[in-house]
Amino acid sequence: MFQSFADTASPDQGPPRLARLREVLAQSGLAGYLIPRADAHQGEYVAPRDDRLAWLTGFTGSAGFCIALMGRAGVFVDGRYRVQVKVQVDTAAFTPVDWPETKPADWLREALPNGGVIGFDPWLYSPEQIEAIETGLKGSGVSLQPTDNPIDSIWPDQPAPPQGKITPYPSELAGKTHQEKREALARTLRDAGQECAVITLPDSIAWLLNIRGADIPRNPLPHGFAILHDTGQLTLFVDPAKLDDTVRAHLGAQITLRPPNAFGPALHSLTGPVRLDKATVPIWVRQQLDEAGVPHVWGQDPCILPKARKTGAEIAATRRAHLRDGAALCEFLTWFDAQPPGTITEIDVVRHLEECRAATGELLDISFDTIAGSGPHGALAHYRVTTSSNRTLQAGELLVLDGGGQYIDGTTDITRTLPIGEIGEDERAAFTRVLQGMIAMSRVRWPAGLAGRDLDVLARYPLWLADQDYNHGTGHGVGVHLCVHEGPQRLSRISDVPLEPGMILSNEPGYYREGAFGIRIENLVVVQEAAPLPQGDQTGKLCFETISFVPIDRRLIIAERLSEEERAWLNDYHAECRTRIAPQLSDVARTWLETATAPL
Repeated sequence: MFQSFADTASPDQGPPRLARLREVLAQSGLAGYLIPRADAHQGEYVAPRDDRLAWLTGFTGSAGFCIALMGRAGVFVDGRYRVQVKVQVDTAAFTPVDWPETKPADWLREALPNGGVIGFDPWLYSPEQIEAIETGLKGSGVSLQPTDNPIDSIWPDQPAPPQGKITPYPSELAGKTHQEKREALARTLRDAGQECAVITLPDSIAWLLNIRGADIPRNPLPHGFAILHDTGQLTLFVDPAKLDDTVRAHLGAQITLRPPNAFGPALHSLTGPVRLDKATVPIWVRQQLDEAGVPHVWGQDPCILPKARKTGAEIAATRRAHLRDGAALCEFLTWFDAQPPGTITEIDVVRHLEECRAATGELLDISFDTIAGSGPHGALAHYRVTTSSNRTLQAGELLVLDGGGQYIDGTTDITRTLPIGEIGEDERAAFTRVLQGMIAMSRVRWPAGLAGRDLDVLARYPLWLADQDYNHGTGHGVGVHLCVHEGPQRLSRISDVPLEPGMILSNEPGYYREGAFGIRIENLVVVQEAAPLPQGDQTGKLCFETISFVPIDRRLIIAERLSEEERAWLNDYHAECRTRIAPQLSDVARTWLETATAPL
């Protein structure tokens, strides 16, 4: 099993750890400290060593931060985690704060009316993040100061840095060699008059060099830093123990290998101008350049957009991965439907789904801990079952099942909401609205240049008509045997990144009723150029190609509420599931699929 069910949150440890932190802050003359869920690479995913937020507070969500003051401590979480945080932290010591509705600067101004100095670790914050807080603090008397991280001084059994091995990624799956990628990006640096670019995001380094690592659970990422020069040469700062002769040969002569502790001196030796990504580079990097008098300019990590625009080879590869994964999920659903209510638990569900994926013989890891939330647990958008939270699936409940696999040719992510016995009319009505939103996003055609914020409303509109909604984005970017959450593309109210051909996103509207049930339906889609319509008078449209093929449970649909076009889309989608998935299934699963995809 890749997934464990251990309880990782320790709410009871929060108060004494917070007390020790306050002792250190008092000795340092600080009024408080910022504790993000971040590491020096500014990615979404952190190794156990860097999960300081969870260690201090007990909160284990994938996004959030804590501001610890001498008299109060706030744990800031977004809509996905507002129920979870109440369970995982001691609310007598930590106050949950709705974020981003409440900005950290506003909270600090209110909490410290007489001012004070707030410390932060310059390795764990980007210039953009700190500038946003400082702008909100102007005139308040509250200031921010970079310091050594006090959490590390009070965490006695802090894990060691990860030492995962690095492996080459096949160029035939990537669609380009790393030399071709480096040369293309070097041209952009030369055209901009920039000597080099500092790259700190692990998925950027993995994509650029056609390598994968094992430093982050569920994500094949290598920890390291890189400096890409305008000549196409690159210096990679990584622990040499992670590299064997095969990967050294793969990297070749134009890649200079240095240990991580050489990163700072290398920054001091540059002449500039150096491109830094204001949103992702640690402030520590800018500090080094400023100390050495090396000029820098702000510019996006040069890997981000090329990585998001998948090559034809990457898209073909990920299509194969999704068909394989879809077949595994259909085998699981065949088993699931044969289990009477009250006989299996959430952990049983997670284990059997992983077994079905592993039975393909090609599963390298799961792409994130499987979400299997039954009944009230389904209302926790990112619920992770543990031995203490595990519950038996009961008749009349819904199960939100969200999981994915890491395969050499793709990263999958799919959600299905499943009935356990007979389901009430209220739940079926909400499910139908979520389905209508998902279909609307699947069918949309739009002019090139629009961003995720321009499309997000399509998935919410059916829910809004019933005064319902969901507190998460409609979709996130997805990598190819990389991170299951990948930027910069998103389907979200706050995303202003234009959608371009080759970008992979999730399409996953939902609905959650706290203490009762949850609903989410998710497929992955690829942006592609839309074929002209005979009756149209405009060209240059884009559309989505759906690449996930698993039946959507017909038992939860109120069919008469679907329009003719919605019904046609669903029937066509289910016909595609039969065509693409049936040949890979066992006889019993093939029979199940025929029933599950029967036309409405």
